[in-house]
Amino acid sequence: MNNRSLITTSDSGLYVRGISSLKLPEMDDQSHNQLPANSGRTIAAPAAMKDVELVSPSRWAPAWPNVEKIRIVKLCHMRYRHPASRVGDIVAFLLDFGMQIVKKTEQAIWFSGYGVDQYVYYAEFGPEKAFLGGTWEVESWADLERAAKLGNSEIVQLRDAPGGGHLVTIKDPEGFPVNFMYGATPRSQPTRKPAESLQVNDEFSKPRKGAFQRFEPGPAAVHKLGHFGLTISDFELEFRWYTTHFNLVPSDILFAREGSGNKTDVAAFLHIDRGQAYTDHHSFFFTIAPSKHVHHSSYEVHDYDTQNMGHFWLKNKGYNPVWGLGRHRLGSQIFDYWWDPDGFMVEHYIDGDLVNEDTPTGRHLAGDESLAVWSEPVPSTFML
Repeated sequence: MNNRSLITTSDSGLYVRGISSLKLPEMDDQSHNQLPANSGRTIAAPAAMKDVELVSPSRWAPAWPNVEKIRIVKLCHMRYRHPASRVGDIVAFLLDFGMQIVKKTEQAIWFSGYGVDQYVYYAEFGPEKAFLGGTWEVESWADLERAAKLGNSEIVQLRDAPGGGHLVTIKDPEGFPVNFMYGATPRSQPTRKPAESLQVNDEFSKPRKGAFQRFEPGPAAVHKLGHFGLTISDFELEFRWYTTHFNLVPSDILFAREGSGNKTDVAAFLHIDRGQAYTDHHSFFFTIAPSKHVHHSSYEVHDYDTQNMGHFWLKNKGYNPVWGLGRHRLGSQIFDYWWDPDGFMVEHYIDGDLVNEDTPTGRHLAGDESLAVWSEPVPSTFML
């Protein structure tokens, strides 16, 4: 008897012949729309968020309606100070992390990825380490002037920096430095050609016939700076300042539930609002935590194999991992977090979501389950 003869149908469903008490689940229209266990699917944002609390744009409407927003184009580079006594350590780490040196002076080193940005990481050297802020490229000179006025700060010319340009540094309400740049000359093209996508054989589709996968170990080459984040103490203060003065809009907000049952917002992932143009799910985030500091900065790499080879390259060099690999729930990125020698956290990521002005904003309960779809448990050091 073949297996097919064991199964029959009735008006009420599918049964295994000879085991009348065992009923297999019916496949109705609703079950077709649900994900089976241990599977994934690409779903349009409105459908993916149909069971999520949605947030009205009035949540980030300007507190001061007459404020003219400073128009951000993109996040372009991070700025850090490292102890001069550890120059060799930080240079070795960033090279092993997948960056390249584009310029050195006695006081600083500029590190690049292979994208069009002249550099993605500015390392200044001094007596002690410090976070010097993320750097946003603005749309016009007038935007740079508005940023200078907002912070009562001076615009400086970047004479030594690759690509030149002008920079202004201001402080946000909690004292974090925020940089704005205009007039830098980008590269005419990336420094490497797009890598060929691997042909992958799955259980039903096997396009790779008579060809083998081969890899060369090495650092996971960084493409661009994707995002960075801060740990803060006053959510509403920071949220109102960033969404009022700049074209930053939340893609997702996290809340905590108080003993009374009230919801209090505790974290936000903000994207650059460029209208109908799609941008990264978040270029910036902040979350309430016991201490205030930069949380991490994150850099895009090519694909899953690149990321894994980079992970084991760093591990074999003896560097300290934080968390990863895993896949985030909000933003969908596959992540891999590491400590640099001075205790700053950096991340490799791939496969992030893209959003635009039509993408709904969701509000979710904060917790470990909001951080990852799959991963090792969230380490206690991740949210200190």
